[in-house]
Amino acid sequence: MSLNHWRTRDVQVLHRNPWWVYKRDRVILPSGEDGEYHYVQTPGSVMVIPHDDDGNFILVRQYRYLNRRESLEFPAGGVKRGQSVRDAARAELREEAGFVADRLEEIGGFNPFNGVTDEICRVYLARGLHAVGAQPDVTEEFEMVRHTRPALLAAVLDGSLWDGMTLAALALYDAVQASAGMDQPRAAPWGGSR
Repeated sequence: MSLNHWRTRDVQVLHRNPWWVYKRDRVILPSGEDGEYHYVQTPGSVMVIPHDDDGNFILVRQYRYLNRRESLEFPAGGVKRGQSVRDAARAELREEAGFVADRLEEIGGFNPFNGVTDEICRVYLARGLHAVGAQPDVTEEFEMVRHTRPALLAAVLDGSLWDGMTLAALALYDAVQASAGMDQPRAAPWGGSR
């Protein structure tokens, strides 16, 4: 069964800032009625799963203002206009965790909040890590944390790892690991490349 698509009548920018654009589309619904849809448009985002030679995952702990609590996350950030997705991944790994990687492989992507934003977050696995020192911007403060696989799963279960994007990236990582050796080619979502 094919679902009926909405048709766009016009698009209006309601607010713009350096990170995203808030828009309102006037649409024609599948029923033929008029409607409107409000959403946030971004150039996309990246999340990097750093995996060191000892088998540890490297995460960063930071304060999240909206939830008024600390959050344990993989390094991540928005893609700047004119920046490639891969360059954004390299930059976030260096800025937040303080590493550069010999190997950076895109393993998938997801939309972090598909009812509110068109953003696609591309997830990269980073290996062959070399410490170079973190370079956070003035709004950021990070503590680097290394977790073994069991410790990472325990953090998910006890609620100390509660960031939805990190949970989604971890699910992608697990799916890729489970499919390794199955001789099934993986298509890069949303036009990404491996």
